[in-house]
Amino acid sequence: MTAPQTNPAARIRAALDRLAGDRPALGIAVSGGGDSVALMHIAAGWARARRVMVATVDHGLRAESAEEAWAVAREAARLGLPHETLHWQRADETGNLMAAARDARLRLLSDWARRQQLPAVALGHTADDQAETLMMRLARGSGLDGLAAMAEQREAHDMLWLRPMLGVGRAELRDWLCGRGIGWIDDPSNENEDFERIRIRKAIAACGLDPAALARAAIHIGEARDALTHYAAAIADKAAVARGSIALPLQPFRDAPAEIRRRLLIAACRWITGAAYPPRRATVMNALSAVEAGSRVTLDGALIEASDGQLRVIREPAAALRANAGAGPVWDNRWQIRGLEPGQRVSALGYDALTELPWRGTALSRDEAAASPAIRDGGRLIAAPLLHRPDSHEVWPIRGAADFRRLVVVH
Repeated sequence: MTAPQTNPAARIRAALDRLAGDRPALGIAVSGGGDSVALMHIAAGWARARRVMVATVDHGLRAESAEEAWAVAREAARLGLPHETLHWQRADETGNLMAAARDARLRLLSDWARRQQLPAVALGHTADDQAETLMMRLARGSGLDGLAAMAEQREAHDMLWLRPMLGVGRAELRDWLCGRGIGWIDDPSNENEDFERIRIRKAIAACGLDPAALARAAIHIGEARDALTHYAAAIADKAAVARGSIALPLQPFRDAPAEIRRRLLIAACRWITGAAYPPRRATVMNALSAVEAGSRVTLDGALIEASDGQLRVIREPAAALRANAGAGPVWDNRWQIRGLEPGQRVSALGYDALTELPWRGTALSRDEAAASPAIRDGGRLIAAPLLHRPDSHEVWPIRGAADFRRLVVVH
């Protein structure tokens, strides 16, 4: 591995300046391992007048975890940093335990940070984590988005997450810690080959691969992804948004490469449904083939059709009918509702109600009208606000055109 031009602490401090230099406070997630312990020590020296706080998540998966959290608390106190241990009260997990633990960790840290009025939380991911993630996703056959490097900052769980150590290797950090007499905890699960990441880590070492070079490859893939995103965003700018539906100009969509069409279709479906995650790649590609053949197709609760020079994406009426009737201000994760009286609930209008309503004069298609919000009291229809504008109720879409473009460019 090529020797670094600067010591790891200097590079991490520079990254903290870039990512959090204008923030008055910062949270640090510290497990007790070498990477996060190094981050805590470096952040303590970098903080100056900033408020820096530390949290450790105790997942309770090992008998030693409570003592390890106490060790982090003691070291944080020595550095003058407030510390809190966050406990995962887990239910019986039947799926992927490690994935559930990762998700719980982010949720607990996000709740803690908001409670402490911290605008961001820094995580201890390194260049080695980049390399391992790249190899894991290659093994799964991931696309460009999956292979691209982890971002230095991203938003999730209502929190901004920072990764200021992606330019530093794990070995460098341990050398830095040893040179200062700072200890850390080696989690025995880091040798457990039941975990995919550990198998990949050992395979990288056994093959003599350079984690730094693999991390650079992930960065290059990320740059290629960004170029595709730029192309997709230019088409997204031409989208027309009205009454909770979206339409793209059909010819530019058809002229675009398949990957661009895939990105636009995913963003449009997520814009319609508010889904947190995109549909599976194979499902999207099948939907694109159906659209190219002139068929109407449903995808994850959205209805897609090419007609009159547009690719129209609307809410699938059957999915809207399955949405729970609500008495709150938001319905179907799509519509904001104002004017609900006690006992009144919102649900999809449905096809049966259209026979007695003037939907043809609204510029809505029959499917759009059937999927639109209706106000009912008991079983009685009170209002269909998209079909006529009653004085008593008002509805408007939660997401607008800017949200669609954001979904196109989000990573």
